[in-house]
Amino acid sequence: MRSPNATAALRTRARARMVERLRQHGIKDEKVLAALNLVPRHLFVEEALASRAYEDTALPLGYQQTISQPFIVARMAEILRSGRELGKTLEVGAGCGYQAAVLSHLCSDVYAVERIRGLLDRARENLRQLRLPNVRLKYTDGMLGLPEAAPFDTIIVAAASADGVPQALKDQLAPGGRALVPVGDRQQSLILVERQGGVFKETRLDAVRFVPLLAGTE
Repeated sequence: MRSPNATAALRTRARARMVERLRQHGIKDEKVLAALNLVPRHLFVEEALASRAYEDTALPLGYQQTISQPFIVARMAEILRSGRELGKTLEVGAGCGYQAAVLSHLCSDVYAVERIRGLLDRARENLRQLRLPNVRLKYTDGMLGLPEAAPFDTIIVAAASADGVPQALKDQLAPGGRALVPVGDRQQSLILVERQGGVFKETRLDAVRFVPLLAGTE
């Protein structure tokens, strides 16, 4: 049986290998890569799946949800950071809290919302271990955004909207802000929204696969 120190060292090496794979697969933003290297992903997955925490794959969380593939977390952050800082950020779909933890190292403030109470409780417990002072969690319908904390410099959505980018999220973008939203049903793409005054420019990017963005809470 390995000692706790030996296990921690193995996980540190596994995380470094994961980051190197992301670099080889095209992630160039070193600040994004450093953020993923700082976050212990094994804390955010089921204990039975901890040995797979540093594989580049989505893993089940229960509630028909998944923890996002590390490449997707890195890719979305890299797109949003291109030529700018993320600033005050809204994350829709906090899940287990992993992406919020990564964003905490890239943003001035992270507001993460989740519609499933059980997942929000898990995210809160996971994040408590890391003592991240700039992350706030809220139980609410993510399709509505978080108007009481708006406007946001950045909005990142971790579920796919079948009917396009929700207007509420566009309205909560600050001037010059960016949102990245998976859109579609069977065929999904990342849509980058850039607010230029009262005009919203939408650009279709990578093909992706996310769980659906649903209204309401449970």
